[in-house]
Amino acid sequence: MANIKRTIAIVCGGDSSEHDVSMRSAQGLYSFFDKDKYDLYIVDIKGQDWHVDFPDGTIAPIDRNDFSFRHNGKTVVVDYAYITIHGTPGENGLLQGYFDLIHLPYSTSGVLVEALTFDKFVLNNYLRGFGVSVAESVLVRRGDEESLTEEQLQKTVGFPCFVKPAADGSSFGVSKVKEFDQLAPALRKAFMESDTVMIESYLEGTEISQGCYKTKTKSVVLPATEVVTENEFFDYDAKYNGQVQEITPARLAPETSERVAKITSAIYDILHANGIIRIDYIISKQADGTDKINMLEINTTPGMTATSFIPQQVRAAGLDIKDVLSDIVENQF
Repeated sequence: MANIKRTIAIVCGGDSSEHDVSMRSAQGLYSFFDKDKYDLYIVDIKGQDWHVDFPDGTIAPIDRNDFSFRHNGKTVVVDYAYITIHGTPGENGLLQGYFDLIHLPYSTSGVLVEALTFDKFVLNNYLRGFGVSVAESVLVRRGDEESLTEEQLQKTVGFPCFVKPAADGSSFGVSKVKEFDQLAPALRKAFMESDTVMIESYLEGTEISQGCYKTKTKSVVLPATEVVTENEFFDYDAKYNGQVQEITPARLAPETSERVAKITSAIYDILHANGIIRIDYIISKQADGTDKINMLEINTTPGMTATSFIPQQVRAAGLDIKDVLSDIVENQF
């Protein structure tokens, strides 16, 4: 008897500013997956509108009782959800809680880990307790911004510093602030994306990003990508409009490269993560000239277009993205 193909929903869209980027990731995943093994459908979620996008341009609503839908007169039951939403509700635990309730396996970590990694301030302070080096930061809640003083910030994070949404999965709302007068507009911009904002000390050094995934039988840390941009930092234009040079594998000393890989693997285990995660770092120089590895943030639904970091790193590792995705799916059956 022929093997019955699993039905996979590639879940994309979401309610953040990165909705369209997520749609591009879904198209990338659709092209990567092994179509001999899986029946694939793209499910677009935005607010209360949950629907399947069929290749012929038609759509069908999702039945949220069990995440099924009707196609060609039949009910299609989904076996697995591959979440590629950047931001809420797919990167902060909300969608994971729904899938847990209906007992549908999915590609990301669980509710707690997603909520934890989505809040950059909480994540940094959690991982600091495990010895992970992170930048100094201050949390600002909406309405509390008036209480900030130049003296306080000079003492805690210094200038220049970064102002970024604390709970958001995107590059939107991030500013580099060089002096106190620039703080108010930077905060307004960040509060457009999140109710909490993190002011973080500036770390000078080489920015890298490294993917990792684990299954019951293997642990894979992918080659790191070095990010080189003429922009002030790796902002939205650098990330999505080509204003960046991405070098995979990163130009790191072998010993530093090994240390970064060990930290990436350790963080994956500390979080008890699932699926592919991507961790961003700044490699700064210490007074004695040695490299210091500082974690910036963790992305649990990394971009999956053909030119995104993870597919680049998979190619550099000599792996086939089709096999990697199959490994991740089959790990939960």
